[in-house]
Amino acid sequence: MSQPASAGPGLPAIGGPRLFVAADLAPEAGIGLDVAQTNYLSNVLRLKPGAAVLAFNGRDGEWHCVVEAAGRKDIGLRARVRTRPQPAPGDLHYLFAPLKSARLDYMAQKAVEMGVSHLRPVLTQRTQVSRIKTERLAANAIEAAEQCGILHVPDVLPELKLERAIAALEPDRLLIFCDEDAEVTNPVKALQALPRGPLALLIGPEGGFDPAERRWLAARPGTVRLSLGPRILRADTAAVAALAIVQSTLGDWGVRP
Repeated sequence: MSQPASAGPGLPAIGGPRLFVAADLAPEAGIGLDVAQTNYLSNVLRLKPGAAVLAFNGRDGEWHCVVEAAGRKDIGLRARVRTRPQPAPGDLHYLFAPLKSARLDYMAQKAVEMGVSHLRPVLTQRTQVSRIKTERLAANAIEAAEQCGILHVPDVLPELKLERAIAALEPDRLLIFCDEDAEVTNPVKALQALPRGPLALLIGPEGGFDPAERRWLAARPGTVRLSLGPRILRADTAAVAALAIVQSTLGDWGVRP
C-alpha cells in the first residue's frame, strides 16, 4: 500500500476513508454528517477527533478533513486542504431496463466505476421489473464512488418508458443500443469509425428488445445498433462489456487525469 502524503505542518497525513457529503467544501468549512455517516465513522471505523477523512461532493474536488466533536455524541468534519481538483464531468448517459435488486446493485456500481455521468432506468415491452427504488440506486452510486476514488457521482434520472427516455436525449447525442440480433460482428471496429461526442448507451431487458422497438430505435438519426459478440450476455454482464467497449473507443479511457 502507498504511504499517505503530508497535508502540511500540524496536520495528520492525508489518507483515511472517503466520504461523499452534500455540503460545500472549502478551507476550514464545517461539515455536518447524517446518522448513517456518524455511525460508520464512530462505531464501525471507531475514528476519534483528529482522525483523517477524505471528503468529496462532486463539485469541489476531494478534501482532506479531520473528525471533530459536535456535541456529546455527534461528530462532524472540518475541511483542511484540497487533495485533488474536481475534474471535468464525463458525458455518458447509461439507459437500462431495471433488474432485480442484487443484480441492479451490481450494475449500478460497475456503471459508476466505468465513468457513467447519468443513470436512466427505462421500461421496455419485456422489462420484468416495473419499478425500482431510485434512493437505493443513488446510494449504490455513491458507495461505488467512495470506494473507487471517483469524484463525480452520476445523476440518477427518473424512470421513463423507452420512447420518452429516448425522446429526452439531445438530437446530436449518439445512441448506442446493444442488440444480440445486430449484424455488426466487430463492435470495437464499428465504434472506432464514429466521431467522438456526447454518448448514450442503452441495454435492454433479459428477453431483449421487442421487434417493434428494434425498428423504432434503428430509425432514430444518430443511432448505432451493436452486437456484443457470439454469446448471449445477461443484462448486468452486457452493461460492463458494452461500457468497456464504449469507453475504450469513444470515451475517456485514453485520457489521463
